[in-house]
Amino acid sequence: MQTEARVASHYGRGGLEERIRGALQRAGLDLGHLNAEDLSPIDEFHIGGLEATRELAAQMELRKGMRLLDVGSGIGGPARYFAAAHGCQVSGIDLTEEFVDIARALTSMVSLENPPVFRQASALAMPFEKDSFDGAYILHVGMNLMDKAAVFREARRVLKKGALFTVYDIVSSGDGAFGFPVPWAQSAETSFVEDAAAYRKALQDSGFHLEKERDRRQFAIDFTQSRMARMAEPNPPVMGLHVLIGELSADMMKNMLAALKGGVLAPVEMLARAV
Repeated sequence: MQTEARVASHYGRGGLEERIRGALQRAGLDLGHLNAEDLSPIDEFHIGGLEATRELAAQMELRKGMRLLDVGSGIGGPARYFAAAHGCQVSGIDLTEEFVDIARALTSMVSLENPPVFRQASALAMPFEKDSFDGAYILHVGMNLMDKAAVFREARRVLKKGALFTVYDIVSSGDGAFGFPVPWAQSAETSFVEDAAAYRKALQDSGFHLEKERDRRQFAIDFTQSRMARMAEPNPPVMGLHVLIGELSADMMKNMLAALKGGVLAPVEMLARAV
């Protein structure tokens, strides 16, 4: 539990909702008339942002009305996307109370037929009954999970047989260390990056059959370089992940890019079916 508390404190810094509202207003958006995509420069907190989410969605067998679980839902970007674009009934859980509060607040600002529901909870003890969901996903969450197998077992418990569990995480892909801070941790104390083989084993041991896997390193390099170049312009975008991760964002992106280019880290997609 101490580890979970440290992870939550990395993300919850206080005053974030006010910063997000301020950025939205400076970008000229009407807070009374927002759609899910208006928020995507801030709330899609993973490499590739909304583009990566859309590419995952095309593989996730989504259908209107399906019950979908977001494990580590952050401030709710992907959950709102799946609800808005695909009509899914999404439930999100996250450790960080501030993130859950903001996810609810931002969702209330967007007109959705079936708005996502967010709860503060641990992925190690999900507050749902067995066979509750038709699908589930984690997007850039596993790097903060010390015991991935335990989380995957919980995911399998709440998923119906035959459901897809989608993982999009950063894994170790070669020898060598990477520098801190990175977006998910300011030090090694809360960073639990493992290689793809460890994910495969944890999924198999937890009752999943891995059906698809894709390395996204070059996509990640291109995306990160593009974001860094835009932030280095004389008039950088008002909206961006710097609003979410704060003054260390430049160092985090620099370290992330170095690790990607050096072959030390790579984002990987995995789609596994509950058996």
